[in-house]
Amino acid sequence: MSWKTVTAVFLCISACSGQFTPDWPSLDSRPLPTWYDEAKVGVFMHWGPYSVPGVASEWFWYQWNRRDPANPGDMEIVKYMEDFYPPNFKYQQFGSQFSAEFFNATFWAELVAASGAKYFVFTSKHHDGFNNWPSKRNFGWNSHDIGPKRDVVGELANAFRADNKVVFGLYHSLFEWYHPLYLEDKANNYTTRTFVEEKMG
Repeated sequence: MSWKTVTAVFLCISACSGQFTPDWPSLDSRPLPTWYDEAKVGVFMHWGPYSVPGVASEWFWYQWNRRDPANPGDMEIVKYMEDFYPPNFKYQQFGSQFSAEFFNATFWAELVAASGAKYFVFTSKHHDGFNNWPSKRNFGWNSHDIGPKRDVVGELANAFRADNKVVFGLYHSLFEWYHPLYLEDKANNYTTRTFVEEKMG
């Protein structure tokens, strides 16, 4: 399936979005795209500053802050950071260390296609708020301004479209664990929507 077809599918879904309402029964009634539903294998990938320490998962920062003694994953991260990083080290310092020096989008596209996967979904932004593309709303905390100094999403999109063997998609999390505006809305018991309005506005 070509990227033009995938683009057309997403445009159709966007155009038809008026037929759905913001509730679970309506959202659950949306049809799955056939390229996804019929694929036997696909790749869903997270890659960001949490990849630098190489321990645990993309939930690294959350678990490091939570430090729940009853959660072995949390305590593994806490011990790792105590063993290998200075006491005042901040998660944001991983941003500059996320260099992506060996990143080659064309190689990734070819490797995913050779694996037999039919789609590749890349995490463009996870809950730590780091964007893998240049962003005016996220200056200083994106792959263009810090770390790789590259538009990782743009390079991947171009490589997968040029290879034209695998459907390329993106995952984007609006939610950010420690964004001050989100924390303000949370403190207001979500009676305010400042975070969503400011991030999306």
